[in-house]
Amino acid sequence: MIKTQLLTEKDIEAAAAILRAGGLVGIPTETVYGLGANGLDPAAVRRIFEAKGRPQDNPLILHIPDPSWLERYCRDVPAAARRLAEQFWPGPLTMILPRRALVPDEVTCGLETVGVRCPDHPVTLAIIRAAGVPVAAPSGNRSGRPSPTCARHMLEDMEGRIQAVVDGGPCGVGVESTIVDLTLPVPRLLRPGGLPLEALEAVLGHVDVDRAVTAPLSPGEKPRAPGMKYRHYAPRAPVTVVTGDGAATAAYIRRQAGANAGVICFTEYQEQFPGCTVRSIGPAGDRGEQARRVFDALRSFDGTPVTAIFAQCPGEEGLGLAVANRLKKAAGFQIVAAEEGEP
Repeated sequence: MIKTQLLTEKDIEAAAAILRAGGLVGIPTETVYGLGANGLDPAAVRRIFEAKGRPQDNPLILHIPDPSWLERYCRDVPAAARRLAEQFWPGPLTMILPRRALVPDEVTCGLETVGVRCPDHPVTLAIIRAAGVPVAAPSGNRSGRPSPTCARHMLEDMEGRIQAVVDGGPCGVGVESTIVDLTLPVPRLLRPGGLPLEALEAVLGHVDVDRAVTAPLSPGEKPRAPGMKYRHYAPRAPVTVVTGDGAATAAYIRRQAGANAGVICFTEYQEQFPGCTVRSIGPAGDRGEQARRVFDALRSFDGTPVTAIFAQCPGEEGLGLAVANRLKKAAGFQIVAAEEGEP
């Protein structure tokens, strides 16, 4: 396992060479760390699924270094995609578009569409350019676990399973990219992420929100993008998400949290849970800080005596939609609504 912090051109070329040879590399992005492989090499892509223990019907995202590569892997690219790329790339936005034939079925899980994004991290952009191929990369965690937002997290899950992890520092966004499907008559949000829905609608007008954002898919329903179907982001202890006003959710958790309980809460409430293992994800009104901290908080309970976790849930404006989605997925949609005025 290679771990590099002071990156040189030689380090970047070493990572690119591993990708060209069909190996797996942990790569930093602004959202989370990804588990990258040559996106045009079916055997290399299959190794991603093996290393993660990832379900075979969960498609991957292709990462490219700039918008000029979009036409290489997608056909019938609409004007809306070009507007979004101009406005938000590089950045935490994935677009679902019709794929070209050279994109392997292993990337799309047999779908005729593919997700593509241009990550906003100079190291990974340099690695992709040096490799000369698009990089297929899901989050770099074992399947179902919280996503990694630093190299240490990725090593916890992937050491011994892949050839290298490139340490590009902590992720600045902290939740995965927003995924929007542009193959439908009305654009559809498939996964909320680092680009708020409001920013998408400022460019596209109305965007439908897929039911999978707030509820699980039906049995047998095929996911059209990563993060739609399976329980994700989960620590070992079961999670219950509590929605509602901050004071009401804190009061509910105080009543329910017994011995060996963990609590994920806003900074203002972190002193209100005596006897619990408490992790703050930032002030109640700071959605950006909550996004940066949520996965680390979920991971931090593993290896502790905690047997149940309760989480305060932010409102769904801005990045709150993405943070709430990650918490609810981690809980397997075990959600309780706290009523205002609860003692």
